Amino acid sequence: MDEPGQTETDLTEPGPAEPDTLRLFFALWPDDATRDALNRAGKLLHQHWGGRLMRADTLHITLAFLGSTPAAQLDALVACADSVGTDAFELILDQAGYWRHNRIGWLGASQTPAQHLELVGALNAALQGVGFAVDARPHVPHVTLLRNSAGGEVPECAPVHWPISDFVLVASRREAVGMHYDVIRRWPLA
Repeated sequence: MDEPGQTETDLTEPGPAEPDTLRLFFALWPDDATRDALNRAGKLLHQHWGGRLMRADTLHITLAFLGSTPAAQLDALVACADSVGTDAFELILDQAGYWRHNRIGWLGASQTPAQHLELVGALNAALQGVGFAVDARPHVPHVTLLRNSAGGEVPECAPVHWPISDFVLVASRREAVGMHYDVIRRWPLA
């Protein structure tokens, strides 16, 4: 029997608590056709270099990595992204490569469109303006396709034409099968 003053809602189990911190980053997130093309390029590189092929649902280009961020700062991140305005563009990923120091196989752009650099610059300036740390190194647009790869001679990959019409804020979390990404919000480009 219920105790006096106790309501039905008092007896229910509490839902899962919201996390205090989130592992966050801003990214370009591919549409289905682009994701398929990137996955094909990854499979080709995997045939030549081995390693661990990235899951297709995790493929992206990081624009700004924030890392572990207090959930209370989400509104500030949204305001930063709201302040960014650049035109939509096409990114052509036509250059496969391998970084020996971290054993990563990737596909990148031999020429970076001005709009891409404007997007990264405006986003980083907005983030820095409200106290978030940003990477000072020049931005190299690339999609990580392989991890723990041996590398070697670079095979010729078919260029991937990626129409960029928005960017996203993503939360990542580690699961038994690897990283899981949740798109929190999208911002369209003009």
